[in-house]
Amino acid sequence: MTATTSAPVSAPAALVLEDGRIFRGTSYGATGTALGEAVFATGMTGYQETITDPSYARQLVVQTAPHIGNTGVNNDDAESRRIWVAGYIVRDAARRPSNWRSERSLDEELVAQGIVGIQGVDTRAITRHLREHKTMRAGIFSGEAAQSTDKELLDAVLASAPMEGARLAEEVSVDEAYVVEPKDHGWDGEPRFSIAAIDLGIKAMTPVRFAERGVRVHVLPATATLEDVKAVNPDGFFMSNGPGDPATADAQVKLLRSVLDEKLPYFGICFGNQILGRALGFGTYKLRYGHRGINQPVMDRRTGKVEITSQNHGFAVDAPLDGATQAPEGRYGRVEVSHVSLNDDVVEGLACLDIPAFSVQYHPEAAAGPHDAAYLFDRFIDLMEGTREGGNANLSKEPVDSVHNPVEGAAAPKNSDNKTEDKK
Repeated sequence: MTATTSAPVSAPAALVLEDGRIFRGTSYGATGTALGEAVFATGMTGYQETITDPSYARQLVVQTAPHIGNTGVNNDDAESRRIWVAGYIVRDAARRPSNWRSERSLDEELVAQGIVGIQGVDTRAITRHLREHKTMRAGIFSGEAAQSTDKELLDAVLASAPMEGARLAEEVSVDEAYVVEPKDHGWDGEPRFSIAAIDLGIKAMTPVRFAERGVRVHVLPATATLEDVKAVNPDGFFMSNGPGDPATADAQVKLLRSVLDEKLPYFGICFGNQILGRALGFGTYKLRYGHRGINQPVMDRRTGKVEITSQNHGFAVDAPLDGATQAPEGRYGRVEVSHVSLNDDVVEGLACLDIPAFSVQYHPEAAAGPHDAAYLFDRFIDLMEGTREGGNANLSKEPVDSVHNPVEGAAAPKNSDNKTEDKK
């Protein structure tokens, strides 16, 4: 990405997709060139959390909500140390923010961090195009960069790297370990548990959700080894969300297998779900256009409850949906798909039945998004407690979050191996 830090709002801009489709508008944020994978996010709110989510690294994000920037930007809602989206695509950018928490405009923040964007384009048409054709490489060109010929712009897009095969977790992870203490987030007394959390692109609110429940979190870099994990003497092990192709995460898969062999309780979200799938011996595949937004419906197949979830992933685990099965890596015993997407039957969670490990494909920390999945943090605590006591923690137990009430007689979704996301 190349960018300048200031330019007139009226600078011409173009979004060029790798199939040759071009959308023209005006610059938003910094001007210059931004290359990446064009994806759409369906959240009506939470744009600051979206653009600071490391899982969006090397992606050009199309916001389907038409008005963006209304509440400005503040120093509290960022989910990481910087904006990670490679480029930003909106329809109607706010002329000025209006919110008591706003400290500056979104446009100013994009300029300050060198993020190239485009406004005044038909984001509904872009989203429909991506849904019908799949996510694809794209480029945003503004200012002088937009003056090149259409062929030159398309050639630049076609020369960019695809998301398949991209190894990005190490790029967004922290360089040094740090600790999030329960006492700093409202917990009185000594910590109940301590966990090692691998930062593959972790959002700031995730360790906070653990700390609020009395769990000390040792956040470790993506390059951490088993020795690094053991050094903090954890009661449990966690792998976060993150960007890139899970097929490239061989080092993290190897680490997780070592942890599973130690019988240390494991919880993974998003990228951590895909890594668990690979560690168990399943494959992963790229979705046509992924799940991104804070309104994705998922069913917990053990309880029959439906959760509205926050998601951001373009890859999924290829695992059978028809009940418990032997893990391809046989030493890990039986595993079942615990959660499925109600839009397209994509695997949204895995639960090991013979070792203390489970994962989900979405973001239970709710930043931004609904709180339906908050019980998963408590489920992991129950798992650690059961393991500490030497018993078998019951992963089928009812969620403890009071927001969730049992749905009597709710049926599990029909089994399906359909990997398309657009049900006809």
